[in-house]
Amino acid sequence: MKKTILALVTSAGLFASAAASAAVEFNVVHLTSPESYNNQSLLVFKNHLETRSNGELKVNIFGSGQLCSSGKECIAGIQAGMFDYFPTTVSEIAYYWNPAESFDLPYLLPNDRVAECVYGNDQLMADVRTNVLKKAPNVRLMMVANSGGWRNFATNEKEIRTPADVEGLKIRTVPAKVQQDLVRELKGAPTPVAFPEVYTALSTGVVEGTKNGIVDIIQSRLHESLDYLTLDGHGYMGGAWVMSDAKFNALSPELKRIVLDAIQAQQQYLNSYPKHNEYASYEIFKNSNGKIYNPTPEEKQAFVEATQPVIDNWAANADAEGKQWLERFKNQIKTCEAEIEASYKLTM
Repeated sequence: MKKTILALVTSAGLFASAAASAAVEFNVVHLTSPESYNNQSLLVFKNHLETRSNGELKVNIFGSGQLCSSGKECIAGIQAGMFDYFPTTVSEIAYYWNPAESFDLPYLLPNDRVAECVYGNDQLMADVRTNVLKKAPNVRLMMVANSGGWRNFATNEKEIRTPADVEGLKIRTVPAKVQQDLVRELKGAPTPVAFPEVYTALSTGVVEGTKNGIVDIIQSRLHESLDYLTLDGHGYMGGAWVMSDAKFNALSPELKRIVLDAIQAQQQYLNSYPKHNEYASYEIFKNSNGKIYNPTPEEKQAFVEATQPVIDNWAANADAEGKQWLERFKNQIKTCEAEIEASYKLTM
């Protein structure tokens, strides 16, 4: 009897081991720390996939730039089938499909609710996905979610209250042309600096300010070198999550549904994260002698008008496809604003 039980246990163990080895593995890469919202959101993704699939799907997370050190390098890894899932940005998507750059133009998206409505539109995202796949084979856009709140001007000596206050300041930007054009239009000096180097750039005077969300500022200790924060909200920090198209399409319909549901749960987490952490982050900034200024509607409009040439110049230099997508993006914003306005009337 003991021999029979031992044989059964051994067989069961071998079966379980074989089943585990047959699991479809998703190798996920990102460039941020284990404490980052990207990594935390991936735990939501991992939990959903592994539990809902009964072990048929497995997620391996490689953060902190372990396997690739830049957005372009990581996306190249997705294209080559080395990695399966990666968080990039809307501006980096534009390196492959230029019309996506229009989504990054200043002050077009007014608030979280509208932004989440726009990027939550299934048909819009499906059409973006199709175009990105044409230009970047195997790079399947799965979602755009909040990746740290809104870009605001933060400076170390001079407070920004009006567009004229930006003049002459060396402001750190991401490499994206639109973000540099914004600073240049305000007569500032745009200075592209990789995010891991921003702390040093601020503390050594290489730059006099930056354009980041408050959560990123606090998590990366940038507030140690910053004195002022102006909540102008010129850019929504949209994180574009891309997946290997080959990996996704190799799944059964049932497993595809599990992946899509996991991404929906992950998106909910990412969209709520900045809202949940903003208050505490603002308090930390103020307690470190930082001053926060919230522009009046009239002051905000002055920034909108001062940077309108950035939008006009982009449209003037865009090809027909770019112009069409800018108009579609604007129209989707208007549609979402109308839907939200209608919801007010139903509940007031």
